[in-house]
Amino acid sequence: MIEQSDFITLDSARNHLIYEWSLKKIENVGLSEPSAHITNTIILLCATIIILVLIDYIVQKVLKSLFINLIKKSENQYDDFLIKNNIFTHLSHIIPLILAQQFLPIVFLGFPVLVSFITKTLAILILISVYRLINSLLKTVRDILSTKNSFADKPLDSYLQVVQIVLIFICSMIIFTIFTGTSPWSFLVSLGAASAILMLVFKDTILGFVASIQVSANDSVRVGDWIEMTKYGADGTVLQINLNNVKVQNFDKTIVTIPTHTLLTDSFKNYRGMQQFGGRRIKRSINIKISSIRYLTTSEINELKKIQLLRPIIEKRQAEIDKFNAESQVDASILVNGRRMTNVGLFRAYITCYTQNNPDIHQDRLLMVRQLDPTEHGLPLELYMFTKSTEWGFFENAMANIFDHLFAAIKHFHLEVFELPASDDLRNIMNDKK
Repeated sequence: MIEQSDFITLDSARNHLIYEWSLKKIENVGLSEPSAHITNTIILLCATIIILVLIDYIVQKVLKSLFINLIKKSENQYDDFLIKNNIFTHLSHIIPLILAQQFLPIVFLGFPVLVSFITKTLAILILISVYRLINSLLKTVRDILSTKNSFADKPLDSYLQVVQIVLIFICSMIIFTIFTGTSPWSFLVSLGAASAILMLVFKDTILGFVASIQVSANDSVRVGDWIEMTKYGADGTVLQINLNNVKVQNFDKTIVTIPTHTLLTDSFKNYRGMQQFGGRRIKRSINIKISSIRYLTTSEINELKKIQLLRPIIEKRQAEIDKFNAESQVDASILVNGRRMTNVGLFRAYITCYTQNNPDIHQDRLLMVRQLDPTEHGLPLELYMFTKSTEWGFFENAMANIFDHLFAAIKHFHLEVFELPASDDLRNIMNDKK
C-alpha cells in the first residue's frame, strides 16, 4: 500500500504550476491524494512522451529536408561525409534528451527518489549521445583526410581508435561520477589499483597502439603497400591499419587479418621499394646439360651467323680469337689450345643481346646473364634484369615470353636443357638394349 511518506510533500509538489494545475483537476474528480499523485504522473508522462516523440520527428524532418538535401545538391564531396557518418541523426537525438531532462523531473515531482534516478539516467544518455556525435565528427575528419594525398597512406584508423579510447575513458569517468556522486579522483584511484588487471585485459590493444605509432614513425608500412608475410598467409595490398590489426587483401581477393604488433616482432617483405623503383626483377635460370657444352666447328659458327642479333658479336669475337691465336702461334690441331668459341658462350651472348633489344625490359637498370655454380642439375645460366612495369600480369607475361623464346632457340646452339629422366627416356633405353 502506498504511504503518504513515499511522496514529496504536497506543498513542495504544488510549487510547480503545471503539476499543481493538473493535480487540482484530478483531485476535483474525487480521488485521494496518493491516487491523484499517481494518476497525475501517468497522464503527464504520456503527454511528455508524445511531445518528445513529436519533437524528435520534427527535428529529424527539418534536418533531413533542409541540411541533407542541401548537402546532396552541393558539388563539394566533403559534406557528403556528414551524411555518411550520421552526424545529423546523432544531433537530432540530443535535443529531445535535453528537453526530457527538463520535463521529466516535473512529471515525477511527487516521487523524489525516482526523480534522482531519472535525472542521472538522462544525464548519462545525453553524455552517450554527445560521445556518438563527437565520434561521428572524428570519423568525418578521418574520411576527409583520407582523400588528401599526404594522408592517403597514413594509418588514420589507428589514430582515430586512440582518440576513441581516450573519449571512452573520459565518458566512463564522468558516468562513474554521476552515479556515485563522488569526485573523479576516486575513479582514478580505483583505476590505478586495477591497472595490473587492465593491462592484462588490454594487452593486445596496448601492443597495437605502440606498434601503430612505430610503424607510422618508421614508415615501414603504408595503406596501399604490397606486403608479403608468409607466416600469416598474407601476400597482397594493405587495405587498413587499425589499432589491433592490419587488413591485407591477397591477390585472390581473400582478406587476411594480421595483429598490428607482429609488424614489429615478425619479419615481412614490403614491395613498395620495387614499385617506386619502377621495375620488377627477373631472376630465373636455365639449367644447361653440362655434357652438351662443347667447342663449335667452323660450319656451326657460320650457321649461327645467320642469326641477325648474333652476327656482329660472332664477327667481332672471331677477329679477336684469330688475332690472339696467330700471335700466340697456337697449335690448331688440338681444340683446347688457344681460344675457341663455345656453344654456351655464344648462347649467353645471344641472351644478353636479345634482352637488350626487348621492349619490355628496362635498359637503364642492371641487366646481365651470368653463370652460377654447376650443380647435379647442370650449369645454371641466370637472367638478372628488370621489367618496365611492376604490374603482376605484365611481369609474368614479359618473363614467359623471354623464356619461351630461349627454350625454343637453345637447340640452334647444340645445347640441351637439363631435365630428370622421364618415362620416355627410360623406355628408349630399354628398347636400345633389346
